[in-house]
Amino acid sequence: MTCASYKPGKTSRVGLSENSDFVREFKQAKSRIRSMDYRFVEETEATRQALLEIYCSVSLGTPYNDFCTH
Repeated sequence: MTCASYKPGKTSRVGLSENSDFVREFKQAKSRIRSMDYRFVEETEATRQALLEIYCSVSLGTPYNDFCTH
């Protein structure tokens, strides 16, 4: 898996938008997301919001919330 980058090049937003494989997969993902049903819980306090997100990620075993921000 290639990580997106903010630096100019093949992994930048512009670079990925020129990659036909990425564009095809991105369109499929957007279509899948549009067909989903959503529910949410409002939590306005920042610390409680972070803890709720971590709790939900761990308890639901969400595969795309790895909290890897580097």
